[in-house]
Amino acid sequence: MGRILAIDYGTKRTGIAITDELQIIASGLTTVDTKSLISFLVDYVNEEKVEKFVVGLPKQMNNTASESEIHIQSFLNKLNKAIPKIPVERIDERFTSKMAFQTMIDSGLKKKQRQNKALVDEISATLILQSYLASNS
Repeated sequence: MGRILAIDYGTKRTGIAITDELQIIASGLTTVDTKSLISFLVDYVNEEKVEKFVVGLPKQMNNTASESEIHIQSFLNKLNKAIPKIPVERIDERFTSKMAFQTMIDSGLKKKQRQNKALVDEISATLILQSYLASNS
């Protein structure tokens, strides 16, 4: 069984989370400069067995696509060309950034640490992956 890799796509930085090989636990992996995201993913899947990508689907409160969806679609096209054998699933990512920030507060991180946007992105990716795992269990 391969891992599931979640992506919280951003135009500047992208949060990455990964499951264990049994697809039980979601853990933050890293935050990647979006410009080098495809090469990072190609390198990663050459080292680790990845069964599926889960990419956040940003929606507005009225259930319409967010403005960032245009950028995500462009990324998905590039991803499909670079790594065509790994399927992509989308999952609603509304509130993940707010939940990530609250998680940082709840875990006792100091204000200076909570301003680390890269950490917020990584936690957001982890929340997307946890949500995916919960909805498919």
